[in-house]
Amino acid sequence: MKLHARYVAKPWGRTELPPIFSPPDGERIGEVWFEGESDLPLLAKYIFTSERLSVQVHPDDEQARARGLPHGKSECWYILDAEPGATLGLGFQRELSGEELRQSALDGSIVELMQWHPVEAGDFFFVPAGTVHAIGGGISLLELQQNSDVTYRLYDYGRPRELHLEDGVSVAKPRPHDSTLKQRLTGSEEATLVDGPHFTLVRTTADALQRRMRWALPLDGTVKSNGQTAGPGECLLLRPDNEMETDGRPLLIGAPC
Repeated sequence: MKLHARYVAKPWGRTELPPIFSPPDGERIGEVWFEGESDLPLLAKYIFTSERLSVQVHPDDEQARARGLPHGKSECWYILDAEPGATLGLGFQRELSGEELRQSALDGSIVELMQWHPVEAGDFFFVPAGTVHAIGGGISLLELQQNSDVTYRLYDYGRPRELHLEDGVSVAKPRPHDSTLKQRLTGSEEATLVDGPHFTLVRTTADALQRRMRWALPLDGTVKSNGQTAGPGECLLLRPDNEMETDGRPLLIGAPC
């Protein structure tokens, strides 16, 4: 089935999105969530930024359950477009103690301590739970994540939003981001982007991860299944017994492990 697109306003979002979307007039839309009729294990979304997001972190499954939550949140980002000079903050230049992390969040120096990665279309990053991160301004990306909305903000550039310093420091792994969790893809090459533990994500030009529930997100062209068609800006959810036709152009397919 084709998942419903929900537009989510954010202070760092945009008033204009690509023409394939139909957002509400006058709102700063930061995210487009693809939702079904019931709770699903994964969530696919588009993210559009005009400013930096907060510096934040998500708990892992064990940490989330200790807080009465069903599970934590690992996520990944496929860059669709980026303005010149756009960056992502992932991890730190060196390992920090918990107290160093706390103090840097309080005085704002956390921004200078983080690793900021220049990005361009075709870049991919896996962001395990516990990774301190911040998406910069001028970026459009596709995100696949565990379906959890738990976020602990450590620093928010003075915006009047709640911070979660105690929880954030307690779940964070304040160290450099593993360079093997980044890939740069060009052309229409096929690649496995993530392979567990919570989900698998591939970039391909054909149906993949068959006999599994899977999310199909066209990057170009269209895909078809059970009489429904999806193109860029849309998402099909396929059951294990569904077959999908593609037109040979690139798409992302994700599935829970």
